[in-house]
Amino acid sequence: MTDRLIDLADVRLTLGKGEARTEILRGVSLTLAAGETLALFGPSGSGKSSLMAVVAGLERATSGSVWLLGQDASALGEDALARMRGRDIGIVLQSFQLLPTMTALENVAVPLELARVPDVRHRAESELATVGLSHRLHHYPAQLSGGEQQRVAIARATAPRPRLLLADEPTGNLDTVNGSAIIDLLFERAGTAGLLVITHDAAVAARAGRRIEMADGRTL
Repeated sequence: MTDRLIDLADVRLTLGKGEARTEILRGVSLTLAAGETLALFGPSGSGKSSLMAVVAGLERATSGSVWLLGQDASALGEDALARMRGRDIGIVLQSFQLLPTMTALENVAVPLELARVPDVRHRAESELATVGLSHRLHHYPAQLSGGEQQRVAIARATAPRPRLLLADEPTGNLDTVNGSAIIDLLFERAGTAGLLVITHDAAVAARAGRRIEMADGRTL
């Protein structure tokens, strides 16, 4: 499984206890190889984002097998999973999640510093230039449009050169024109990394090399 960035087998996720106990994922299996693009497509509430949380190591599966980047996630502690996210997994979210008190440059540079990437400032500036924001380096998120904020988020996710890129509804807060441009950029910046896109948009899903539909916590 060395070439598989994601390898899930019969993954189940149950949250809550007693009468509040809810089964979120119901036996999901999927794989993603390096250089492959995969869209998880389905309506809100189908379990897509919960599955991405498991893949990102943010949520522990209740049962089943979860291998990430060739490692058994169940055998990794929280610190090891955090290091994996900082170095090898880039994440782009619908809500951008930029730090409001930091400039675009700082938002990209700080995660690089935490991942101990050399020549942080040059890498951050270069990545922002690649997404077309070399003229907005010192602007704060509130001074940027939604499309520009998402470009910063993509630069932040791709700057460490991750092996795996995850995107959860990356166009959800954007208009059609900006959304289309962001999807073009996301697939372009993925490069040789594996890309998993969570979406309810059929047009976004159609861009991926492979598509898996989800409903009621299961893949169809």
